[in-house]
Amino acid sequence: MTNKSMENLTRGIIRENPVLVMLLGMCPTLGVTTSAGNGLGMGLATLLVLMLSNIAIAAVKSFIPDIVRIPSFIVIIASFVTILEMLMQAYAPLMYDALGIYIPLIVVNCIILGRAEAFASKHSVFQSLLDAIGMGLGFTLALTLLGSLREMLGNGSLFGWSFLSENASPILLFIMPPGAFLALGGIIAVVNRLKGEK
Repeated sequence: MTNKSMENLTRGIIRENPVLVMLLGMCPTLGVTTSAGNGLGMGLATLLVLMLSNIAIAAVKSFIPDIVRIPSFIVIIASFVTILEMLMQAYAPLMYDALGIYIPLIVVNCIILGRAEAFASKHSVFQSLLDAIGMGLGFTLALTLLGSLREMLGNGSLFGWSFLSENASPILLFIMPPGAFLALGGIIAVVNRLKGEK
């Protein structure tokens, strides 16, 4: 794998993480991360749609006139989201119920449309796939980290496994909406501090 390919793969995980660095996709980030499982599920769903849409857009970009470029991208993304939603409803109903309205909202997630416009419409299918994997993994890791922190502090558990004694009480604030902002702010502060030291 060339240096450019490796850079496309790792850019979204570390240097340009969509959540922790670029602050994109805040609606699902703050909305579904009440648990580590929800964060992981939403991240993987977004990763799958991002990969498929980047591949499709990179493959057909030369056939799409500029005047209908954005609407065409949205139709492609919406098609994959609809397929994913039906598959989740059929084969992962618990995750489908947990994520709820946030699944159809993947269509308008600025990470997916942004990568379609900024990257997939200008690069090859392979490079677009690597970019999608990197950005999708970065999004998944950020959501899982945030969900894990909120679940541990707010429920005293991780992926549903409780680690607190019966007498201990978790900080319920962290599973409520204000807790999402506090936890995300703390994680971003740590990331910025680590980046500043390098």
